[in-house]
Amino acid sequence: MTHTQRDAVLISATALNTLLTGQQTVSILAVRSDDTSCPRPYKIAPRIPGAIDTNMAEDFAAPSHPLNGSRPLPEHTQLEQTIRRLGLKRDNPIVVYDHDGNLQAARVWWVLRWAGFKNVRMLDGGFKAWTDLALPISHTPPPTPTPSEESIHIGQMPVMDADAAAQLARNGILLDSRIQTNYIGGVTPAGLPRRGHIPGAHSLPAPDNLAENGQFLDQETLRALYTSRGVKSAYPVGVYCGAGVSAAHNVAALMMLGITAPMYPGSWSAWISDPARPVATGDMPG
Repeated sequence: MTHTQRDAVLISATALNTLLTGQQTVSILAVRSDDTSCPRPYKIAPRIPGAIDTNMAEDFAAPSHPLNGSRPLPEHTQLEQTIRRLGLKRDNPIVVYDHDGNLQAARVWWVLRWAGFKNVRMLDGGFKAWTDLALPISHTPPPTPTPSEESIHIGQMPVMDADAAAQLARNGILLDSRIQTNYIGGVTPAGLPRRGHIPGAHSLPAPDNLAENGQFLDQETLRALYTSRGVKSAYPVGVYCGAGVSAAHNVAALMMLGITAPMYPGSWSAWISDPARPVATGDMPG
């Protein structure tokens, strides 16, 4: 079977169901967040049968830090303990999904790949895609996974710091994955962080990657979207967002197009921690 670049990032609900009905062991992570739209407690939230609940902010990010942003990358030991607790193994397929078009799950997908797990994919369309096919769901408490003994090797996805992001905005294409309102910015109320974007960055909100059904756009439409922002396969491109969460969604879309893009994990929340860093406002890169 020939695997396309898209197949390395996404799995359809039909294909996941086929895996689950076969003999292969699959680890499924139901990605929750501290967003109020995600049902709590997790034990009463519906899930794909066999899925294990995991909290994006608690399990796949370090605590907020004034200089590193509100969702820094997890520390090596913390992440390794999480992966072992979840029973993840490098040789087994891993599927991550959420209830929000993978806008949260993309961060988990990215961190796992950053830690050296290559056989990890997002469920295209998330939980909705599963239920749209009337596939079975479970309301029972999630299973307790058998811990694994995997070691991780962080650094397997490219990252950049603030200086590299600023340089890329001048010499390449830097994409801002936040919603347009945050990108445009403007007058900042007293006591609140500065609003706007990194000078030179182009706006491409992560939700624009999705069709109306919550699945990623088809390849041709996705390529046209990124080409409209000046993205070319032989041209350097990188991504940031508010805190390194939705940026992973754009990194995934670019990977489906055959483009490897570094992410600025601290993103806007880290950028504005230094009052000397410039801020652009308006709907143009600036």
